[in-house]
Amino acid sequence: MELLQLRYFRTVARMEHMTKAAQELMIAQPALSKTISRLEEDVGVPLFDRHKGRIRLNPFGKAFLDKVEQALDLLEDGKKEVSELAGLEQGSIHLATSTLDRISDALGEFLALHPEAHFRITQTSMEEMELLVEEGGVDLCFTALPIRRPDISSVSIMKEEVYLAVPKGHRFASRKSIRLSEVAEDPFIGYKEGFPFQKMNDLLFREAGMAPAFVCRVDEPASIASLVRTGLGVALVGNCGGPNAQMSLLQIEFPVCQRHFQLAWHEKRYLSLAARRFRDFLIDYFA
Repeated sequence: MELLQLRYFRTVARMEHMTKAAQELMIAQPALSKTISRLEEDVGVPLFDRHKGRIRLNPFGKAFLDKVEQALDLLEDGKKEVSELAGLEQGSIHLATSTLDRISDALGEFLALHPEAHFRITQTSMEEMELLVEEGGVDLCFTALPIRRPDISSVSIMKEEVYLAVPKGHRFASRKSIRLSEVAEDPFIGYKEGFPFQKMNDLLFREAGMAPAFVCRVDEPASIASLVRTGLGVALVGNCGGPNAQMSLLQIEFPVCQRHFQLAWHEKRYLSLAARRFRDFLIDYFA
């Protein structure tokens, strides 16, 4: 049994289509079919059901695929660890997040301390982030929503107060605090549906017993503050840097409005020394 056979098998099992798998692997289809047949001979049972030119992973194949994926993942982790021990790379960190502004300062300080570290940053949705960390596509996730998947560890590293932002001239602009229900009839500026911050905000609205009318939905925190300043509506925001001549931030008395940002990683996958150092740095930085 050869390593190449296992890698080819994993691709065919994922696509369940010999021609498409051959195209992805950039080999001839007959050669791929022969490789899979030899693998089945080595295993001693057919791994695919074949009918009228179509192939489907059978129960034997599904059981074997689970072990193949574990073996290939372990080999990849081994390569990373040996490369690190041998000094073949300076250290890489692949980070996934839905928002960069909360950690940009920390990134700058870490790079000043460790200029040899190489970052790859993926800004993506919460759903994609969960898949990436589960499948080993990233080392770490910085997220405002918990990732509830097997073998995913996380630590809360930052708590952020959420305020009600109102424009200059608003009837509550001179107030220091407010109950969220007091602006139930005001036009609201929010994030697009499904955006992580909006999911959290929706929970707060439900707790306050209100269903706000949104006049605009965006996907950038900076856009929220900018539109509030124009007078278009009110919004829930994190601390936008303190007082602003065109906008007031009111502390929310009820419900308790906070966001807890977490750092998450897969506890059974290898983390490079650079990734481990960055994880520990962020924990200390925000502590």
